[in-house]
Amino acid sequence: TTADLPKSALSTARVLVVGAGGLGCELLKDLAMSGIPNVEVIDLDTIDVTNLNRQFLFRQKDVGSSKAKVAADFVNTRCPWMKVVAHHGMIQDKPPSFYSSFNCIISGLDNVEARRWLNATVCGLVEFDEDGDPDPSTIIPIIDGGTEGFSGQARVILPRITSCFECSLDAFPPQRNFPLCTIAETPRRPEHCIAYAYILLWPKEFPNRKLDKDSPEDMKWVYEKAAERASKYNIAGVTYMMTMGVVKNIIPAVASTNAIVAATCVNEAVKFLTFCSQSLNTYMMYMGATGVYSHTFVYERKEDCPVCTTAVRTMTVNREKTLNELIQDLKDGDLRLKAPSITTGNGKTLYMQKPPALEKATKPNLDKPLSTMVTSGEELAITDPVLQNISLTLSIKFEQSRDCSVVGMI
Repeated sequence: TTADLPKSALSTARVLVVGAGGLGCELLKDLAMSGIPNVEVIDLDTIDVTNLNRQFLFRQKDVGSSKAKVAADFVNTRCPWMKVVAHHGMIQDKPPSFYSSFNCIISGLDNVEARRWLNATVCGLVEFDEDGDPDPSTIIPIIDGGTEGFSGQARVILPRITSCFECSLDAFPPQRNFPLCTIAETPRRPEHCIAYAYILLWPKEFPNRKLDKDSPEDMKWVYEKAAERASKYNIAGVTYMMTMGVVKNIIPAVASTNAIVAATCVNEAVKFLTFCSQSLNTYMMYMGATGVYSHTFVYERKEDCPVCTTAVRTMTVNREKTLNELIQDLKDGDLRLKAPSITTGNGKTLYMQKPPALEKATKPNLDKPLSTMVTSGEELAITDPVLQNISLTLSIKFEQSRDCSVVGMI
């Protein structure tokens, strides 16, 4: 019987699949075919009819159901040796202890912010020994996959050892938003008409109800209103599929690309769990638009990465710069923070986003010049939701003032 067989590294390993969409379905299938039974999958989304052309674990009857639960049930039924456990919800709702219980995490996420959060969370699990070196037993690899059309990538992240996702943030340009004035007054593209329908028209028509992006009725309403506006301005190209893409920020997906990238990710998981071969170092790119071609390269660690290094960043600012302006710089600059909170090295709180009582108490500091609250060279501790429990250290230095007054004459 199977109970009498010796346990292998693959049969005892615990693997987490993050995302049960186009890439996630392929990942679950490949894990089942690789003999890795102890798998858990987490996803917030429900199944939309547009998913059925490539997310092969779902059927018409599943539309509206949880992706994670349907995918887990399908795999467990089709492959009796599998023990897939589903979690329907946000990855941010799980505590760090949940992620630390796995031997390997394979990410099939489709947005940058969720990948940043996962990266920071898993990097934050690493503990260090007396010499300051990472404890190998606390390092949980992230195998990150991503696809867009005929292009895809897979990478192996060993937290605190190799480059992490945050190190490569510059490779992902910030999401483009349409100027509100253009949407409202001078639409020039079909995307502008769609944005007008769901950003401006929907709240007016349904002030007490949030747009359900997974509801065919809601999306049909947005499409029809967008088509009316496009007709008014002689703009061609508004389709239902484009409406779905704009509203849900859908990235074009090709089934074959998902299959190739997922196979690469699971192959790397098998190599890590069994030590059967050298792991990917550290990045593989697949470019199907130009042929069956891929190449690998080492993505170097960023020396001042706020997640996987302890480097102190230095920022030179004008003495009149306010705390609010500094926070805006942290959000708009290369760090791309979301809601930074700031304390000084000696524990004084300059501004805290939460809880509301503390935010209210520190809000008056926002309009004060930094020079009135910190000294030049003083280090500030920056925390932010995207960094999870990791604190960024920022050294503030003030520009030298130029005193042009005459102090003495001979």
